[in-house]
Amino acid sequence: MKGMKADIKKPKHMKQFILKIFTSILVLSSGMYVQAQQPNQVFKAAGSPVNPKVTVTWNRYYDHAGISEICKKIAAAYPDLAKLQSIGKSYEGRDLWCLTITDFKKGNADTKPGMYIDGNIHSNEIQGAEFALYTAWYLTESFGDTKFIQELLEDKVFYIVPTINPDARDSYMHKPNTGSSPRSGVIPVDNDGDGLVNEDSYDDINKDGHITMMRRKNPNGRWKVDPKDPRNMIQVGPDEKGDYELLGIEGIDNDGDGRVNEDGYTFEYDPNRDWGWGWQPNYIQNGAYKYPFSLPENRAVMEFVMKHPNIAAAQSFHNAGGMILRGPGGQEDVGTYNAQDIAVYDAIAKKGEELIPGYKYLVVYKDLYSAYGGELDWFYAGRGIYTYSNELWTPFLMYMRDATRDPFDNASFSFDRYLLFQDAFVPWAEYDHPQYGKIEVGGMKKNFGRAHPGFLLESDAHRNMAFSIYHGFHTPKLEVFEITEKDLGDGLKEVTAVITNSRLMPTHSSQDVKNKIERPDYITLTTSGKIISGMVVENRDLNLSTEQEQNPATIEVANIPGLGSVTVKWIVQGGGKYTVSVDSKKGGTVSASK
Repeated sequence: MKGMKADIKKPKHMKQFILKIFTSILVLSSGMYVQAQQPNQVFKAAGSPVNPKVTVTWNRYYDHAGISEICKKIAAAYPDLAKLQSIGKSYEGRDLWCLTITDFKKGNADTKPGMYIDGNIHSNEIQGAEFALYTAWYLTESFGDTKFIQELLEDKVFYIVPTINPDARDSYMHKPNTGSSPRSGVIPVDNDGDGLVNEDSYDDINKDGHITMMRRKNPNGRWKVDPKDPRNMIQVGPDEKGDYELLGIEGIDNDGDGRVNEDGYTFEYDPNRDWGWGWQPNYIQNGAYKYPFSLPENRAVMEFVMKHPNIAAAQSFHNAGGMILRGPGGQEDVGTYNAQDIAVYDAIAKKGEELIPGYKYLVVYKDLYSAYGGELDWFYAGRGIYTYSNELWTPFLMYMRDATRDPFDNASFSFDRYLLFQDAFVPWAEYDHPQYGKIEVGGMKKNFGRAHPGFLLESDAHRNMAFSIYHGFHTPKLEVFEITEKDLGDGLKEVTAVITNSRLMPTHSSQDVKNKIERPDYITLTTSGKIISGMVVENRDLNLSTEQEQNPATIEVANIPGLGSVTVKWIVQGGGKYTVSVDSKKGGTVSASK
């Protein structure tokens, strides 16, 4: 009590005490600080959750702690729709979170056809994490009033890993970097042999919080100020004198070796060259690390996928360029994609071009470059999973028309000026550089050029999410369409069953069938009679069948085609009621009785 009396005598403490009481009253009474609007104050916009349990602002980016918090909130708010687990640890010990999204009240999640989604394998390609996380949020928040989502999650399961490079994501966000680097992780590197690790990467020399560009006035320079926009630099023609020379990215030669920003980036491993298909060492494929799955993050994803053979489709999110990519990464693997699988890829990706304006469907090796040891190739060629990699963001989105992909052209500067109000640019300012003397520092911030501006982030996340849902929707959906019985005499019956697949994807891709990656589909007849014979019907009209000599009750089928069917039949002695059950690793389980 004495201490309390002493505090009351001090006006400063009394003001703090009163302020705390007043703040608590506001929070507990009106809820103004907890919820901006009451449910009866809002009107639902079509296609968007109206009163989400988990409120997330999708016009910004989140570091690993922020992603972790959102994942935990989704799992806590929707225990019947979302389960959260860590599928492994990053190099620095961060959790690789995975949200499993399905209707856990309907069926076994482990046997439903699965869709795997991840993002942010490259540290500077950050929005992939938000796009993946938006998908988990949208599925859970829309489930209550959207019949399509209810039916989707009854049939399918989504495995969503927002970031598979959390260490480098945090490094990119919280440390000095440019919009284009680093791509790798944070494994320590001492490239110059001076005993210091990563000490001469990017220096924020003027301490403004941004890594931009350096320029120096030079009457014989090859650059000049753009007359259309003084913030921009343009190269002069061969017969023209410039006013400036560009010195490169902001930085200092800290170790005195004559190079700026080189330590930690002379060799920059690429986690998308570390997968176990078509892997090549670094001297062939630049960026490869020690051996396939030598990085703990990639190894964790591989082990998760191997433990979930129900995954039939996959999506990874990168940036930038506005592309829907499929493999192969190298021309040597052209033969892994046959006509049947390409037809499935083409059908889904063409719909993607409709859903995501400005995005183009391309093949990596043919339309871009050769890349070996990529995630895209391992998922499809190694596991038989239909997989796309979307390169997020395209300058098309700035003015909804085709534009150059150069982030330093006039279209970008115009967009920054009139739509971002020059928030993406650091004005040129003089700086006395210890090596270069009097220079100027300025340029685009790292959050523009590859990353979406805030107001376009949610829109493009929604469209890419819709593409992923369309992709997941077309994983197999099986049905025991028909069970018929024919009396053969002498107490024998012929029982015929037709199993249909109403979606684009077969239960096994051609790559899967060719390499026997996954076991065949099982079609089982259960009856009180004795099953004498079981067979696969090749032509029902001509009565052409192939008998399975062993274990006739459970017929093994190599594949149930997309938008197709298979027919099987049994010869049964005695019995009456029949139950036909289908067990497919990627097609799920169904049964019917007659």
